[in-house]
Amino acid sequence: MGLGDDLGRGFGRIWFATGATAVGAQVAQLAVPLLAVVSLHASSGQVGLLGAAQWLPFLLIALPVGVLVDRRRRRPLLISAEWIRVIGTTTIILLGVADVLTLPALLLLTVVVGCGTVVFEVAYQSFLPSVVPRDRLDAANSRLQATEASALVAGPGVGGLLVQLLGAVHTLTVTAVGSLMSAVALWRIPESFTPATHRKKPIARDLLEGLRFLRRDRVLGGLLGFSAIANPFAQWVTLLFLVDAVRRLHLSTGQVGAVLAIGAVGTLLGAATAPAVAHRLGPLRTILITAAVDPLVLFVLPAAGPGWGVSALITALGAAFAVNGYAVGLDTVVVTTVRQTRTPDDLRGRVNAATRMVSYGSIALGAAIGGLAGQLFGVRLALLIGCLGALTTFVWVAGWAALLARHNERLDATPPVPTQPGQKSHSQAAE
Repeated sequence: MGLGDDLGRGFGRIWFATGATAVGAQVAQLAVPLLAVVSLHASSGQVGLLGAAQWLPFLLIALPVGVLVDRRRRRPLLISAEWIRVIGTTTIILLGVADVLTLPALLLLTVVVGCGTVVFEVAYQSFLPSVVPRDRLDAANSRLQATEASALVAGPGVGGLLVQLLGAVHTLTVTAVGSLMSAVALWRIPESFTPATHRKKPIARDLLEGLRFLRRDRVLGGLLGFSAIANPFAQWVTLLFLVDAVRRLHLSTGQVGAVLAIGAVGTLLGAATAPAVAHRLGPLRTILITAAVDPLVLFVLPAAGPGWGVSALITALGAAFAVNGYAVGLDTVVVTTVRQTRTPDDLRGRVNAATRMVSYGSIALGAAIGGLAGQLFGVRLALLIGCLGALTTFVWVAGWAALLARHNERLDATPPVPTQPGQKSHSQAAE
């Protein structure tokens, strides 16, 4: 029996593909901002712009990509997405080696790589249910999230060490190779999804159909709001932490990588235990708990000071990121599984695209505003403001949970059956 065969034919390959590209992506998450800070001498505001550029494509192209995913076979789209990322990352490397890389060029190429990420994320979330049986999606998502969390463990640590030894530009070779390996692995995955061969509806109508389905479902709408609030503040805090750790706390790039790697161990454990925890507590209670714990531990970041000493800083900051990561690992598996099981296959691309546009697109806003706040108020105060803002996630989730309780609706209930156009099922009635 091959890797992942118990979860359906082809899962082992998609498992390897996501692992390879995740390691490369995590290395880039550390290497690109450090390249801007150390080599290009970027300010905190410019680092914020760089973070925004990474996620801006989700706002610009996610919806039309969702229509494309529902009208085309998904495996070729995934492979094309990886080639976009290979080309964009390789161009950054070549410009850096030639010593002609500028901040505007880095911003532009980050947008290009981000476009590949949009296609991959939308197509991948839509592709998985055609590879894995529906009743095993929670196990598949748990393994995939655990693999991404393992990349979080390895990526920052390896990335920080490589940046210290080789420089940020050469370190990005890991990212390009990871995407290339992913494209090769995806090449032979069988796909059961067959797109409609005679779509006559205009693209705009297709877009509205996905948005309408998302709006009418209380569960999916609430989950979207949860991600849209949590993600931008997480990016706000993470980007400013990278600047703060190097400039105020005087940590080396290797030590910053070690902190993030320790934190990622929590994400790995959260993803691995998510099915058991969600089964014991229920999906909604699990999300409620993570929404409360996740932002609270982040207050350690602005509280930390250089007088603590390197060992104490790495321990305290790593522990804070580990608890935060455990919460993120739990809720990511739960949220992804609920969304996949509640969405019909022929709408999955558009629903995933709309979700990514809002939840990931808002990260661009968080990065830009966080960087601006760092520029205006100083990085440490801006970190504190970001932590306070993250507390609003729990306020949203608590209100949403109360709404579901009033309508006696559960996250783990049988997904709503799609109705004919113009009709609304009870569970899909708009508020």
